[in-house]
Amino acid sequence: MSDTPKFTVIDRRKFKAEEEQASAHQAAEGQDRQDAASPAPPAEAGGGPRLVVNESRRETGHEPAATKAGESALEDSPEALPPAPTVEESREQKLAYDASAQRLEDLLRAQNPAMGPQPPVGFEHLVQQFYVSAMIQMGAGTQEGQRPRVDILGARTTIDLLSVLAEKTRGNLTEAEDRTLQTVLFEARMAFLELTSMISLQGMQPPPPPTPGKR
Repeated sequence: MSDTPKFTVIDRRKFKAEEEQASAHQAAEGQDRQDAASPAPPAEAGGGPRLVVNESRRETGHEPAATKAGESALEDSPEALPPAPTVEESREQKLAYDASAQRLEDLLRAQNPAMGPQPPVGFEHLVQQFYVSAMIQMGAGTQEGQRPRVDILGARTTIDLLSVLAEKTRGNLTEAEDRTLQTVLFEARMAFLELTSMISLQGMQPPPPPTPGKR
């Protein structure tokens, strides 16, 4: 029998709203205590980009087993998923979500009267979110004097997600939306190519000559 953990999808409709709020409040308090107890990382000296990878990837050299098991379970056993919500359930949830979001916006605007109404979220916001994430993972936005931290594997995953988005939405976008998506995907891939080329060149450089008088 395999020891690989199984991936389970929980039907959140079985939980009460009060239980979800209590769980979220406890998680926030625990994170605050953890942040307060953890010392801030020291500032890094300037220099070339430093690659960082996911801890589980660094230890094993591949994706975590639980992640692979989860993906396999979703692909091979669709019956493991909870039943899809009904039209009525989706409608009621959407109304409750909109009301909650409006209450939050009203609260923020009451504390900051100068803040105007938030614009509706559109497709371009989703594309921009992926693009910004990819560029940050490739070291963009690093403060001056600090060494860039590059998560090249994470950047590749984010760019691949943009590719999936382009594939799945083909034929369903407006001309402006498709042009935005294709432009962002092109720019992200170009940045990835430039960064990987630089990393390859750094890896091929010969070691520095030994200092005279030292072994």
